[in-house]
Amino acid sequence: MLLLLMGIVVLHVAGLVLLLVSTIVSAWVINTNSRSDLWTNCTTVSGVYRCDPADTGVWIQAVQAMMILSIIFSFISLFLFFCQLFTLKKGGRFLLTGAFQILASLFVMCGGIIYTVMNSGWVPAKESYGFSFILAWIAFPLAFISGVVYVILRKRE
Repeated sequence: MLLLLMGIVVLHVAGLVLLLVSTIVSAWVINTNSRSDLWTNCTTVSGVYRCDPADTGVWIQAVQAMMILSIIFSFISLFLFFCQLFTLKKGGRFLLTGAFQILASLFVMCGGIIYTVMNSGWVPAKESYGFSFILAWIAFPLAFISGVVYVILRKRE
């Protein structure tokens, strides 16, 4: 049982780390001379590296909000898991923990979808998606799978 709990916590923390890295690191869209993320657009012109704030459009703010909400809900889910681990009666399910983690996965999915759809009109065709964008999409199934595991999991002695 201890090995199962450690595996679940490792899965949860791995998804949370991916969410944090994908939200903070500046590599959602990359080019040879520029990088963009949810917060800044950085370019190199004539050897000078310059970062400007990201676009203030509604869609980028929606993506920012979705990614921040996914991180918050994932932290809350991890906290609830440890609380329920010690307070839940034998045979009880971790439904609240699972619900928060599934919501976190849905938030990151919505943020990724909005960014993918709206990115075509904002970013030139010569640029490609960066590793932070890919990490966000990898974090989605990790968070969803851990949420489903929490819902299925019953507390034993």
